[in-house]
Amino acid sequence: MKNFADYGIEVPKILLPKNTEISKWSVIACDQYTQDADYWKNVEKEAGTSPSTLNLILPEVYLSSPDKADRIKCIKEKMQDYLNSDVFADPMEGFVYVERKTAYGRTRKGLVCAIDLEDYEWKPFSKALIRATEATIVDRIPPRKEIRMGAPIESPHIMLLVNDAEKALVEKTGSLVKNNAPLYEGDLMQKSGHITGWAVNGKNLESVLNALESIRQKNIQRDGSEFMFAVGDGNHSLATAKAVWDEYKEKTGLTDSPVRYALVEIVNIFDEGLTFEPIHRVLFSSKADELVEFTAAGLEGKTEACKDFESLEKEVAKSKADFGFVFTKDGSTKYLLLRTSITELAVSRIQPLLDEFAKKENAEMDYIHGSDEVKRLGEKEACISMLLPPIAKDSFFATISSRGPLPRKSFSMGEASEKRFYLECRRLFS
Repeated sequence: MKNFADYGIEVPKILLPKNTEISKWSVIACDQYTQDADYWKNVEKEAGTSPSTLNLILPEVYLSSPDKADRIKCIKEKMQDYLNSDVFADPMEGFVYVERKTAYGRTRKGLVCAIDLEDYEWKPFSKALIRATEATIVDRIPPRKEIRMGAPIESPHIMLLVNDAEKALVEKTGSLVKNNAPLYEGDLMQKSGHITGWAVNGKNLESVLNALESIRQKNIQRDGSEFMFAVGDGNHSLATAKAVWDEYKEKTGLTDSPVRYALVEIVNIFDEGLTFEPIHRVLFSSKADELVEFTAAGLEGKTEACKDFESLEKEVAKSKADFGFVFTKDGSTKYLLLRTSITELAVSRIQPLLDEFAKKENAEMDYIHGSDEVKRLGEKEACISMLLPPIAKDSFFATISSRGPLPRKSFSMGEASEKRFYLECRRLFS
């Protein structure tokens, strides 16, 4: 008989604050607003002296601060203080179904659970149940390890994607529990929307188990491996949790411990409230014609001219595998559309070509959000900007399975304020 462990899942004992407003307790993922110290100063003001997850994390805006070591020490002391005082209610054993209404009018649904780090691997071409979506930068793990190693509790900003076109897991679970009183509900600070969570336990866990088996059957790959979840946000945090567990089990000889698991939120890739924004490219080079010719040959595509930027943007936006090039030459701005018939995620095919060209020409490349910036930069001399098409959700898992993690800066899951907020906690090191 199947159980949750067969799918890399653990039923956690979740800790929630007892008498604290969501707007003060819950703060955004630590890797957001990394260049905006004022944002985090405002978070401090809103949280005030109330218990807050702000005191349990290190915003990455402070990663290079001279007092980083003191901050980490205070974080772990505050975790223990919250456990020893009356901050948390009694643990709730089960999952949490979450509905997050963002400031953009979208509603994203999720299922908070724990995953088994033995079933996760971030290295390329992994055949694990849980795999990375983007390349992991190993140098980003050590500073995060300092915080997690020995931490009494954890709170997640990690989001896993599940390939569930039938909406059998997250959405169906929501339909089963939404008639019950919520575990929590409230507005999120900094005008970031509203969040509600319901307990998922008892007989409703059987429905979750059945959905997981159905998803497993539909996600058996050609090589026979099972691909249950892909990391959407928080890849480096999950890689850190894996590194901490590997080190801990080697040191202690233990095969099981709370450290072996990590809290996450599972989100259906087909959730209408989950937007995938392409991250566009810009290459600082005067060899625009050569770049277009090089990428067209590499992708076996054909180019055609568009009359203006709006026409180019429209063509790229309605495609899955076409690219736009904007560059200015001899005082005239060109808008070229590269049509291709590739079936994998577009970014996974074009990025290696851009890397090769940039290296050969010793040209700098950058990553930009929003089509307005693509247009603005493309109107400059010696600057080639590229529009990437929308992320194709239906080929997302297949591309990762066949080609490994996507290139860096492949996509963004929603706007900055839509990223996950810390809320649920779980005991980690005792």
